[in-house]
Formats: sequence, structure tokens, C-alpha cells
Amino acid sequence: MPDAASTTTRTVAARAVDLHKTYGKQEAEVRALDGVSIDVYDGEFTAVMGPSGSGKSTLMHLLAALDTATSGSVYIGDTELSRLSDKQLTKLRRDDVGFVFQAFNLVPTLTANENILLPLSIAGRKPDKAWYDEVIDTVGLRDRLGHRPNEMSGGQQQRVACARALIGRPTIVFADEPTGNLDSTSGAEVLKFLQHSVRALGQTIVMVTHDPVAASYTDRVVFLADGRVVDEMRDPSPEKVLERMGAIRTRAMDAAAEADDVTAGLEGGAA
Repeated sequence: MPDAASTTTRTVAARAVDLHKTYGKQEAEVRALDGVSIDVYDGEFTAVMGPSGSGKSTLMHLLAALDTATSGSVYIGDTELSRLSDKQLTKLRRDDVGFVFQAFNLVPTLTANENILLPLSIAGRKPDKAWYDEVIDTVGLRDRLGHRPNEMSGGQQQRVACARALIGRPTIVFADEPTGNLDSTSGAEVLKFLQHSVRALGQTIVMVTHDPVAASYTDRVVFLADGRVVDEMRDPSPEKVLERMGAIRTRAMDAAAEADDVTAGLEGGAA
């Protein structure tokens, strides 16, 4: 559900077109995504929210080239992912996509600095000095670069993971519940860093979250339910997000109750 005002003024960093994703077959089929279309705009912080089972993690995995759709198209920039070979997909994930996970995924034997530089080391690339300094200063851990993960707090570890995602200057960063394992203070540190990365460094970030407070740090919230985009919001606040989520749940419960009534009526008629 693209924002009409934005489509004429903003560059699209990633795009999903009529995405469907199903698992299993026949009676065991689960429809995780049911015709999702969404534009993610360059230089914006976008949250994807929805009830459990709404398809938000599936959508992120498809946009990030971590999974393939049953049908529909995914673009990073102007590149349609289904047209890429496995080798080209690997290169795209390495060069154009950054990842931040709930569990940090730092290498325990490496220092913070070595963890940050790991993707570039694997790719055989050296960091751009000016960009490296900007990321390190933004993450606010210059005095902790020689420390290993077990010598840092959860919030510090997640900021290292965020810096690692940014260091290669990717087209887009995907964050999957990045504050899920953090207390409120550490979570706020990470969210402020992600927000600053967008506003000061021009990064594009898509974050899956269930937390209205986390969503309030973003520019735009896209709401999913039952594998479909059902709403979106700009300039979110925790209160507005919570209210919108409540309305979505109420509609879902009403639809389920109506379906049960129809089923009961059909069964009663058959009897």
C-alpha cells in the first residue's frame, strides 16, 4: 500500500509486487503471504508490524533475499531477485544488504572492531576510512573496539551488530526484532542509533517488530494481518501504533467470528 505523496518524490530502495508465499500442500497448506505489494523508500526507517502469524518475518526474508516467493516479484533497487543466479544472489546479499538479528550473532572470539569489519574481511575488501570513522562515531563505541562480546552489555553488542550491518554501505538494512533481547534502556540506545543512521547517514532500514515503542522511532509503519498489508502510518507514536494494532486485532476477531457463524450455519443446514 504505497504512500501516494511519497511515490512521486522518493526513490524506491526495495519493492514487493503481489508476493505470495505458501508452505505445505492441499489440506496442510499455510498461506504466509497473500498478495503483498509494498514499496520501501530510500533513506527511510520503516517498521513492519502485525500479529503473530501475520507474515511480517516472511516478508522481510523475501525482501532480504533470504527466501524465495511462491509467486510475485522482489526488487532491490532496479534488480529483480528472481532473475539472479545463486552466485549473483550471494553477491547481492554481501554487498547490498545488511542484517541485524535479535540474537546479535557476534563471533565471541573476535573483538568488537573485528566483528564490525568481518563482512568486509570475508569479501576481501578494505573499509572506506571516512565511512568507517563515521559509523564508529555514530555507534558510540570507539573506546570499546578492543573488547570481545562477553565484555560488553547487550546494548553494546547490538550496536556492534548494527555497525557491522552498516560498514559495507549497503543499499538497505533489515533488522529482525533488534531490541527483542534487550532491556528498555539498551533497546532505546539501539533504536536511537538506527534512527540516527537513517537521518544523518542516509541509510535505509526495514525493521520487523511487535513493540509499539520501537515502531515510534521509525518514519513509517506498515501493518500486516493474515498475510496481507492492511494499513500503514506515518509519524507514528506508541499510542497511535497501539490503537491501530488493537483495531486490526478487533477486525480479525470479528472476521473469524463471522466465518465461524457461516460454517455453523452451513453445518446446521446440512444436518
